[in-house]
Amino acid sequence: MPESCAGFIWYELMTSDPQGAAAFYGAVIGWKIAAHADPDPSAAGMDYRMIVRDDGGNAGGVLRLTEAMLAGGARPCWMPYLQVADVDAAVVAIEAEGGSVQMPAADLPVGRIAMLRDPQGVPIYVMAPKPPPGAPPGATSDVFDETATQRVRWNELASPDQPGSMAFYARHFGFAFDESMPMGELGDYCFIDHGGKRLGAIMRKRLDTPVLWDFYFGVPSAAAAKRAIEENGGTVESGPHEVPGGDWVVTATDPQGARFGVVGPLGE
Repeated sequence: MPESCAGFIWYELMTSDPQGAAAFYGAVIGWKIAAHADPDPSAAGMDYRMIVRDDGGNAGGVLRLTEAMLAGGARPCWMPYLQVADVDAAVVAIEAEGGSVQMPAADLPVGRIAMLRDPQGVPIYVMAPKPPPGAPPGATSDVFDETATQRVRWNELASPDQPGSMAFYARHFGFAFDESMPMGELGDYCFIDHGGKRLGAIMRKRLDTPVLWDFYFGVPSAAAAKRAIEENGGTVESGPHEVPGGDWVVTATDPQGARFGVVGPLGE
């Protein structure tokens, strides 16, 4: 794999209601999302808004789903951007393996991107990013952090073809699967390692789960986040329950139907 590959470098919430998402995630995670579309030209004419953390950095972006997108089958969800050295080469290689193009490669001021479905049907973006003006040499994305609040702490895929997904992400993005945890009838929970970090895991899909990457956002209190989800129109699917390492997780859907999780101490 090229040395520039950095795994997950951006996260995007596709939603039918950016204002509603801003209020919801502000209450649950503490993010600030603009009340109007970002005027930055990198938005390419779309209603795109940055997700801003308390430290001033960006946690990702929000894309408003247009009526045309919704009519075409798009639904609220969270999407990952995975770094590649050459977007066009990645598109050709992924199509050759049975993947499909959802949005052709396009240049933005922030880099070149394309949206695909991998051979197992999972939607992803691939991106060759351009360093922002003034960025120090070797600067990398900080939207993922294994321990920080207001950032993605865990990336999880429930795949309809677990061995196929593991081989695909190893081949194209340099993911390694060195350890696993048995989960009884659900099979093995296979951890993703990349660049000295544990990014998440790939497991076998259950019949009732959509084919999407799931993301767990760091919070200071899983119990408080659960209350905020319920009090602000979201739906808790499970939790809080303890996971190995002592953290607690809650899985939920936001008021528009996008699935997500939170992870952190139980708190009060």
